[in-house]
Amino acid sequence: MDYIALLEPALEQAQIGFDEGGVPVGAAMFSAEGALLSVGRNRRVQESDPSIHGETDAFRKAGRQQTYRDKVLVTTLAPCWYCSGLIRQFNIGTVVVGESVNFSGHLDWLIEAGVKVVELNDARCIELMARFIENRPDIWNEDIGECDCAAID
Repeated sequence: MDYIALLEPALEQAQIGFDEGGVPVGAAMFSAEGALLSVGRNRRVQESDPSIHGETDAFRKAGRQQTYRDKVLVTTLAPCWYCSGLIRQFNIGTVVVGESVNFSGHLDWLIEAGVKVVELNDARCIELMARFIENRPDIWNEDIGECDCAAID
C-alpha cells in the first residue's frame, strides 16, 4: 500500500483546518483495499467542540463498519490519548502517522495493543504543525502542548 498517497487527503484536511484558524490535524480512513471511506479534520476551535479531533471526525464520517481491524486510519499527527483510545476501542488495524516530531503521541501504547503503526515523518506535516504551534501556542496548549502526559502514563 502506498502510504504517502494515503496521506494526501489527510494533509489536505490539515491545511483546511489551518486556513480556518484551527488545529491542523487531518485524518482519513481507508478500507483494506485502499478505498477512501472518509476524511476529517480537527474542528474543536471552529465548532467550539473539544471532541472533534481529526481522527474522531474521520472515524465518525466513515459510518458504521462491520469490523475496523482491516481499516487504515491515516493522521497527520501522532494520536493523543483520546484518539489512541478510539483506535484501541474499535481495534483499528493500521494507523499511518504523518509525523511524530512535534507531538510523539502514544504510538508505543498502540503497538502494544497489536496496531500496525507506520510513521512517515513527512516534512510537510512537520512544518505545518510547527508553524501552527509557533503562531498559536495558546490554542496548542489548551489540550495538548501543556498536557502533563507523563502524569498519566
